[in-house]
Amino acid sequence: MTKSQKTAPASDRVRIRRRPARGTYDLDLVRSILDEAMLCHVAFVDGGDPVVLPTLHVRVGDQLLIHGARKNRMMNKVAEGAPVCVEATVIDSVVMGRSVLQNSVNYRSAVVMGEGRAVEDLDEVLPGMHALIDKITPGRLPFLRPLTDAELRSVLLVSVPIVEASAKVRTGDAGDAPADRSLPVWAGRLPLRIAAGAPVPDEYVPAGMPVPDHLTGWGETRSGAY
Repeated sequence: MTKSQKTAPASDRVRIRRRPARGTYDLDLVRSILDEAMLCHVAFVDGGDPVVLPTLHVRVGDQLLIHGARKNRMMNKVAEGAPVCVEATVIDSVVMGRSVLQNSVNYRSAVVMGEGRAVEDLDEVLPGMHALIDKITPGRLPFLRPLTDAELRSVLLVSVPIVEASAKVRTGDAGDAPADRSLPVWAGRLPLRIAAGAPVPDEYVPAGMPVPDHLTGWGETRSGAY
């Protein structure tokens, strides 16, 4: 029995219809995908037109936080309570089969639907912004100049509750037809991961200033969970 069969969706809006065996409504899995994904996409309707925009995000408890300038179109639409759909995906491997249709990817994706709210209390905005920095570059916050009240007021932080959500996961090899398995074609998986290159200082970093440990060890410290 699959997780999708064990756990009912919170609403029909997040019910997985295509390949439901790959789906689950387990919020623990949804949270872990949101934590690991570096980027999310926010979908909303503006003036009758569908719009999808990428943005950074962070999960704090069961709230999904995104931020932007107060004049940002997307942020204002979401803050006003417009229905939104937020999606995040982690690609785990390229899947290679022996026929054109059997080439794919293994992935973990999460979809959250709901209505957002603006976070107006500066005592909530500050830890939300700190959580975002800690997600992208863990350990960097103590080195940074603190945010001023004016900077905090210039930011629009929006929270979307992680209630209506689903996850979809593909694992394993390609589904080659039995007749194709004897073809002289290499098939299997190519694992993928996000890897950091050597940090590149900007022109204002003093000569000889060492690269901080939180950057040289970025791949080992970034987990995304808060």
